[in-house]
Amino acid sequence: MNNLRLNISLLLFLMAPLLNAQDSIFKFKGQADGYAGLNFGKPLEVQTGVRFLPSLSIGKNINSNLKFDSEISFDSYLDYQYAGSGNGASDLKIKPYRLWIRLSTERFELRAGLQKINFGSASALRPLMWFDHLDPRDPLQLTDGVYGLLGRYYFQNNANAWLWVLWGNDKTMGWETIPTVRKIPEFGGRMQFPVPKGEIAVSYNHRIPDLTSVLIPANIHGTLTYPEDKIGLDGKWDIGPGVWAEYSLSHSRPDSAYLARWTKLVTLGIDYTFSVGNGIYVASEFFRYSAADEIFISAKNQTFSSLTVNYPIGINKIGSIIYYNWTDKSWYRFINLQRQSDNWTFYLFLFWNPEKFAIYNNISGNNMFSGKGIQFMAVFNF
Repeated sequence: MNNLRLNISLLLFLMAPLLNAQDSIFKFKGQADGYAGLNFGKPLEVQTGVRFLPSLSIGKNINSNLKFDSEISFDSYLDYQYAGSGNGASDLKIKPYRLWIRLSTERFELRAGLQKINFGSASALRPLMWFDHLDPRDPLQLTDGVYGLLGRYYFQNNANAWLWVLWGNDKTMGWETIPTVRKIPEFGGRMQFPVPKGEIAVSYNHRIPDLTSVLIPANIHGTLTYPEDKIGLDGKWDIGPGVWAEYSLSHSRPDSAYLARWTKLVTLGIDYTFSVGNGIYVASEFFRYSAADEIFISAKNQTFSSLTVNYPIGINKIGSIIYYNWTDKSWYRFINLQRQSDNWTFYLFLFWNPEKFAIYNNISGNNMFSGKGIQFMAVFNF
C-alpha cells in the first residue's frame, strides 16, 4: 500500500501542470467484468469473481508539435475458488495497472512509469514475450505492466528505434522462471526496418536474474545473481497470406550446474482470411523451445503447434485456439463464443486440456483451464 501511495503521489506531482491547465483534455473510461466457471475435474472446481479497471487519461498540447499526456488506471478484483471438501480460497487485490506520463512529438515519444511494453510478429506463441504476460486465450488481453523509461523515434522511411531502461520490477515476465534483481536496472533496445512487403526487427535486453526470490540455497547453486542477455529477431511479410518468424536467444551465466546457459525460442507463422461467408480467419504457428549449456546443443526441448480460427456471425463471433504438444503428444482446446450488445460483451468459453499445463506455465489462471471445463464472462465497457 505504501508503494501504491508513492506511485500516485509522484505521478500527480509530475502531472500538476496538466491538472491546473484549463485547456487540458480529461477522459475517464474503464471496464467492469464478472465471470464464473466450472472445472469438471476431481474434485469439481468452481471459480467466480469480479473485476473493475477504471482509467483516467489526461493530455495537453504544449505547442503545435509537442504533447504531454498521461494515463492512470487500477486493476481491482475479487476472485473465489472452491474445490470441494471445504477447500475454498479467495483473493482480493487492488494494484496499479498503468501509471505513466509521456512527452511526444510527431516522430518521438518518451514515456515513463508503469506501462506495457510488447513487440514482435507472433501472436499465439511469442518468443519475444519479454515484458508481458499476454494470453491469446484472454479476450480482454490484460497484462501487468513494467516500471521503466521507454523512448521511441519514428524515421521518415517508417523505420523506428526503441530504447528502454526498466527498474523496480521483481516479478517474472514473459517466459522467465527467475525474476530480476529489483534494484538493478535492466536495459535494451530495438530497431525495426521496412522491407519489401513487410518489416524486420532486431531487439536486445540485458538483466540480472535473482535466485534468492525462488529460495534456492546458495551453498548448492553458488552465486545467486548473474547476468543474462537476450537477442531477438523477428519479421513479418504480406505475400497473399501473412507470414512471420520470431526468434529469441538468451545467454545466462549462472554459477550453477542446474541452470541452462542458453535458451532458444523460435516461432514460424502464417495466417489468411478465406472468403467464405463472412470471412474465416485462420492462423497457425509452429513453436520450439530448447535449453542447454551449449549453444548448438538442445538438451531440453518443447515443441508446439497452434491453430487459431475466428468466424464473425453478425454481432456474434465464434473462435477457437488449438495447441498440440509434439513432445508429449497432448492437445489443448479452447472454444470462445462471443456476443456484442452496445457496451456489453458476453463470452462463453469451453476447454478440454491436459490436467497439467506445459504451456504458458507463467500465466495466472492456468489451473482453472486445466482438464475439462466451461466459463462464462460478462464485460461492460464505459
